[in-house]
Amino acid sequence: MKKQYSLFVGRWQPWHEGHQWLIDQRLNEGKNVCIAIRDVVPNEKQPWTPQEVLENLTELFKDNDRVKPIIIPDIESINYGRGVGYDIIEHIPPINVHEISATKIREEMRKDGKL
Repeated sequence: MKKQYSLFVGRWQPWHEGHQWLIDQRLNEGKNVCIAIRDVVPNEKQPWTPQEVLENLTELFKDNDRVKPIIIPDIESINYGRGVGYDIIEHIPPINVHEISATKIREEMRKDGKL
């Protein structure tokens, strides 16, 4: 049987505990995960190229064959029709995860000279 994946779309800049929590929701249910990296142009909010993010996630998940990071074209929306054959699932994080901010993480990285 061909593998099916739970798809997550984002910039992942940088990968943080909130992202990991989100991905773990599906992994803990025994699902495979596809992490789709939007092909965005680096700037203040997204300092890494999609290729750099892909390399980082590929290394991070190198020992987990249930996670597949890929680069996709940049998107302006996600659309679906009725009866498409898959679910749309929202994961509501606990408050400590909800409060994680990639913007604040990037600011700290800049302050510490890591970005």
